[in-house]
Amino acid sequence: MREEYDIRQLNPRRNPYSNRVKKQITIKLDDEVIEYFRKQSERSGVPYQTLINLYLSDCVHTKRELQLSWA
Repeated sequence: MREEYDIRQLNPRRNPYSNRVKKQITIKLDDEVIEYFRKQSERSGVPYQTLINLYLSDCVHTKRELQLSWA
């Protein structure tokens, strides 16, 4: 590895993942929801916040509709 690099000679490229940058928000979830995803996290080794994001992303991609029943 070099001690110094000439930045002017670098070939800057656009980050291919820049359009997928995650946005931090605050969301209130029930304790049972958090506990469910934490248990899934322990089994899979994937952080629970990532699992929640993956699940919600799947809902978006499959255009899953919310089914509510108050009865």
